[in-house]
Amino acid sequence: MRKAVSIVSLVSLVLLVLTAVPVFAQDGDQPQNDLVLFAKYPSQEAAIGDNVTFDLTIQADTPQTVRLEVQDLPEGWTSTFRGGGKIVRAVYVGPENEASVDLRIELPDDVMPKTYQFYVVAYGAGDAVSLPLEVIVQEKLPPRLRFDVDLPTLRGTSNTTFRFNVTLRNEGDEEITVNLLADTPPGFEVAFKLTGQEVTSALLGANESKRLSIEARPYVELPAGSYPITVVAQGGEAQATITLTAEVTGQPDLNVTGVDGRLSGQAYVGRETTLKLLVQNTGSAPARGVELSASQPSGWKVEFDPERIDEIPTGQQVEVTMKVRPSEQAIAGDYMITVRARPEDGATESAEFRITVKTSTMWGLVGVALIAVAVFVVALAVMRFGRR
Repeated sequence: MRKAVSIVSLVSLVLLVLTAVPVFAQDGDQPQNDLVLFAKYPSQEAAIGDNVTFDLTIQADTPQTVRLEVQDLPEGWTSTFRGGGKIVRAVYVGPENEASVDLRIELPDDVMPKTYQFYVVAYGAGDAVSLPLEVIVQEKLPPRLRFDVDLPTLRGTSNTTFRFNVTLRNEGDEEITVNLLADTPPGFEVAFKLTGQEVTSALLGANESKRLSIEARPYVELPAGSYPITVVAQGGEAQATITLTAEVTGQPDLNVTGVDGRLSGQAYVGRETTLKLLVQNTGSAPARGVELSASQPSGWKVEFDPERIDEIPTGQQVEVTMKVRPSEQAIAGDYMITVRARPEDGATESAEFRITVKTSTMWGLVGVALIAVAVFVVALAVMRFGRR
């Protein structure tokens, strides 16, 4: 009994193998399709009113001409195959010659927002191949502008150019030309710069942003305080506004002069002479830590009392004594001394003083006495030897 079952099983296995062999043979006899069609980005988003382009690539293992066709395209849509700058309907491909084609899809203006699917079919020497494509239509965002600023408040003096770095963004799906405007307080002028060039408008593409430099410069002497500057970017119905602040701080403004307004004096060779100076602060902030110094001729000595002024309030002045001692080798004439006053926070102020050097009157008297002695000696000699 077991032997009979074994024989039946063996017969069944042989029949199964004999039956399977023709099936494999038939599959091997079928023509192989060596055509390949693909897109780098088969699914794309588009806004209402936009068009879409798919980059298609066709490859084949055998040389052949491949005809292209779009199927199931939504009603009202149009399609165009472009290659080499021309409208095409077929391409030639081979083992080392793939083809690239752009499929341009134009959407109607009344298209509804939703997902649309269609197919590109490539007909080659063998069977055709089909590539599904997808377009997701969304409502287009209206133009919308936005300002982003690095530092909305800057501090400086009335001589400072306040430079604000801002980013202007177009958050809409349409290109827009933006006009730039500024509402400035009196005494300011504003310039807009894009990549170093002064502009009054800027072109922004959809979802594009650009860096701007907004320069506010005072053109008059301004008192200390905060000055708001309103900047407006306007393009059609879209508008963005930002407020920038220029904080003008006061600064000292020193003036060095003589007590009576004169910038001159007299001194004697080898003798110390004192001159009175006035250091005035006509600025908008106190002058603190004012240090006095001088540039004088070689061999001269110049000192100040005091050498450092702790503070000169706005609109006030301090009297300073300048001690001048010309060199022992100085000769009579005019000499220049440069006096400088330098505050801790502010510009150094200088003044030129003309010093007229004279010789001492004592030496003049000595000279006269010597001359008189000489005359007396000569006269005495004449009288004595004249009698002989």
